Amino acid sequence: MTDLATTTSDLLWDVADGIGTITLNRPHRKNAFTFEMIDAWAARLRDARTDDSVRVIVVTGAGDAFCSGVDLEHFVPKDRTLTVLERREQLVERVHRVALALEDLDKPVIAAVRGVAVGAGLDMALMCDMRIAAESARMAEGYVKVGLVPGDGGCYWLPRVVGLPKALELLLSGDTVDAREALRIGMVNKVVPDEGFTDAVRGFAARFASAPPVTARLIKRATYQSARSDLRTALDLIGSHMAVVTQTEDTAEALAAFVERRPAQYKGR
Repeated sequence: MTDLATTTSDLLWDVADGIGTITLNRPHRKNAFTFEMIDAWAARLRDARTDDSVRVIVVTGAGDAFCSGVDLEHFVPKDRTLTVLERREQLVERVHRVALALEDLDKPVIAAVRGVAVGAGLDMALMCDMRIAAESARMAEGYVKVGLVPGDGGCYWLPRVVGLPKALELLLSGDTVDAREALRIGMVNKVVPDEGFTDAVRGFAARFASAPPVTARLIKRATYQSARSDLRTALDLIGSHMAVVTQTEDTAEALAAFVERRPAQYKGR
């Protein structure tokens, strides 16, 4: 049952059973994104951060593609050439807003990739916490083939996901990776058939939506912060997090449900 559904023409937002779903809705353009989509995308992520009805977020594409990157018809004026500053501001002040909103979001975010995810479209998938791919998924950075550098964080996320040597191979060659190869190199968490893909994605997301919300958020936060800190700092942080969660109602409920062998009912406090 849908708790909340909001539709804008090119980007859809829906919340059901704790799962918030962002759907890029331009299938006729392989879900290439526009400035308006970017603004709505970032706004949804910011809103979800404090929306207690949202426990996990799925980002996916309508039709047979995830995202083919930026729609150049919207980003490149036909009547003039952009200045260097304008080019930079397109990225920093608009496109990068999604990445920065995700940086502030401590709820799990899953990219559901069917069909192509190329260029900035792949970057958008890589900046999510996890990725589930359909058998039809095809992924490539591809920027180098048109003389460009990865503009939406590919040089940041790809090495963190697949390791530096493999990331450089993919970035410098622009090679396309299919779903099975993506799974082998750790680019995606799971590969499922295209038939039943939506149900598989929801089942995958539901596992995280059913976790105690405060605990899940602190685990995500600690994992990312630990990757950027030394051991003593990471252990000190987790000591504080443990002290917090042991005082929550949800942890008491989790322990009681475990002992009583019943499903837990979490309230997010």
